[in-house]
Amino acid sequence: MSQVNQRPCRYSTHCLQRRSSALGDTAMHTYLSKPLLWLVLLSLWLSGCAVTDVHRSDPVSRQASWALLPLANHSETPLAGHKAEASLMTLLQQRGIHSLRQAPRPDAMDLLSLPSDQDYQAALAWAQQQGVRYGVTGSLDEWQYKAGLDGEPAIGMSLRVVDVNSGDIVWSASGARTGWGFSTTSGVAQKLMADLLDTLPLQ
Repeated sequence: MSQVNQRPCRYSTHCLQRRSSALGDTAMHTYLSKPLLWLVLLSLWLSGCAVTDVHRSDPVSRQASWALLPLANHSETPLAGHKAEASLMTLLQQRGIHSLRQAPRPDAMDLLSLPSDQDYQAALAWAQQQGVRYGVTGSLDEWQYKAGLDGEPAIGMSLRVVDVNSGDIVWSASGARTGWGFSTTSGVAQKLMADLLDTLPLQ
């Protein structure tokens, strides 16, 4: 009777080592991918981060008479205030403020004109003469593309609503936002202004 000799597979130990190594590689890959994933998610969150400091008061009526007063441009970009005002007009109208007018600016304006308190006071006096109830104003602190290969846009601003008759601030909000390299400063600024205006207590 023939006898079959069963020899242990000489590849079993090698296969087991390969499987153990593969499992170890997978575990190591998973271990390393989690911090990397968190870094990616954090960078995505920070790229669209809008840090706001909001001062609220009683609700203000969107049916009242409103005026857009000049925005002070403290950034290094000429005429950034004009660009922001154009977007701000649209955003305010989208929130139901239809009785909105823009205060006239001085006739002599150039690219190097600096923000002037006299311009704001003149616009406020005009709004009082027109019987306006609320005025929207603010300032631009940053409006630029960051230095580097990507050149991400960075925007920083504050907005406020004033009672035209008394000059008191009834609402204010400030924030900063950055975008990706393919974004524009105007687009990032519009998103930031929309976030700030979402905290405006309208009724």
